[in-house]
Amino acid sequence: MMIYGLSTCPNCQKAIKALEAQGKDVVFRDIRAEPLNDAELAELIAEFGDRLVDRKSNDYRGLNDWLKNSEAEAQISARPKVMARTVIRDGVSFNLGWDEAVQEAWLAS
Repeated sequence: MMIYGLSTCPNCQKAIKALEAQGKDVVFRDIRAEPLNDAELAELIAEFGDRLVDRKSNDYRGLNDWLKNSEAEAQISARPKVMARTVIRDGVSFNLGWDEAVQEAWLAS
């Protein structure tokens, strides 16, 4: 299982802790330290579309107008921190966020 996020993201930390407590083998990837390559980003965009960009973040608000009007790939490539977190991948299953529904899906199994 792979979690993409930021090492400073509280939801990422909660997800890792909860999943490991359930005995899941979790690999964490800090997207700021190790940005997604083009293929990985394309796969996540195909799965989540524009929802992959956190438009409420300070980092998004700091983008110039050209980038704000660009595709999600360009936004995340230019500033990885605009990617919404937490992204969980287990094989072909994906989830975005760590809300109650996502927690139930991953912690019930």
